[in-house]
Amino acid sequence: MLTVAAAASATLGLAGAMLIPLPTGLAFNQKEGRSLESLWQTGFQYQVARPVNILVMGLDRVLDAPEGSKKIFEGRSDTMLLLRVDPADDTVKLLSIPRDTQVEIPGVGVTKINDANVRGGPQLAATVVSSMLNGVQVDRYVRISTDAFRELVDLLGGVEVYVPRDMFYEDKTQKLKINLKKGQQILSGDQAEQFARFRHDDLGDIGRVQRQQILLKALLRKITSPMVIPRLPSLVASMQKYIDTNLTMEEMLALVGAGRKLSQGNFKMVMLPGRFSSPTEYAASYWIMDPVGRDRVMQQYFDVEPVDITAADQRSASSLRIAIQNASSHPDAAYQMRQHLAKLGFYNLFIAPEWADRQRQTQIVVQQGDLNGAEELQQLLGLGSIEAASTGDLESDLTVRVGDDWVASQGKQ
Repeated sequence: MLTVAAAASATLGLAGAMLIPLPTGLAFNQKEGRSLESLWQTGFQYQVARPVNILVMGLDRVLDAPEGSKKIFEGRSDTMLLLRVDPADDTVKLLSIPRDTQVEIPGVGVTKINDANVRGGPQLAATVVSSMLNGVQVDRYVRISTDAFRELVDLLGGVEVYVPRDMFYEDKTQKLKINLKKGQQILSGDQAEQFARFRHDDLGDIGRVQRQQILLKALLRKITSPMVIPRLPSLVASMQKYIDTNLTMEEMLALVGAGRKLSQGNFKMVMLPGRFSSPTEYAASYWIMDPVGRDRVMQQYFDVEPVDITAADQRSASSLRIAIQNASSHPDAAYQMRQHLAKLGFYNLFIAPEWADRQRQTQIVVQQGDLNGAEELQQLLGLGSIEAASTGDLESDLTVRVGDDWVASQGKQ
């Protein structure tokens, strides 16, 4: 669900309904009777005038909901994202909030955040998210039913990803059967949903967030390709039945315009920093938010200052916990990188399991949202790209995924 929700919101403009009145410069005078197709023909004259924060929720199936009824939007949030579209630097920033995140829901008590939509709909969900994230303003919401994801992928002709392991699992309550083989492949809509929703491993819900971010990048490449751009109006029309929104056509086009300018480097993803609860802490299994990590993410990604400035994160890059992961064709590359980083003054280093999908370019994966630390490390290394995503080692602040470019650079020394 994360994938279709964010891809649609960032590139198709399928981002949800009003929570508060739109500020001047983003609202438009809607002309009655105009279809998306007719507006499309006028070109991208609509623009997003200031940063907009959109709460996106992909919902569990409501098994007894009649087809086509609004009841399909009353399920728990299988996926929750806070999406920021910023015209100042043409970026889209995405915060994944794990469904098991422990929160205080007004009138309910301490529970998992995925229960907010069931208890009070998108308004309550937005209130809980804002309260948890230092009072961040939530301008919009969008709720998307499960079936949207499969249909979008099929309409696009499938999506290409690397499946890192064989995946077998069955969830009878959600009528979900997963059966995928390891390897690079083009997934159908049904297979992509299996990949996105698989959670039968040691990382559970967090592993799902990581796989969903991989899918999201692949979907973004597909949707923004020249072959797909002309089909966007028909794709939007096909998705509308799965989406709870009152976004105007003009506002959709403003977000489409922002999405068309978006490059892979300007799409930044992060997961809410935290940890798994221990079996002795609570009866339920929770994702416990890290307040310091939360403050860092909200400051660097959403321009929201910490509530307690004195508790702000003041770490130096050399103290960051860095995982080193070999993704090159050389078996000793990770160990060579560890030695090199130690010489540069980094001391909190460890070797992570190899990345199965071999790659040419070294990546610095910003696992905990520390973009400043990643940029400093990149400058010191003198190579590699920054991957603003949460696909690195869970125990790291940054994951250095060593590619063949690092091996080649060492051979020349």
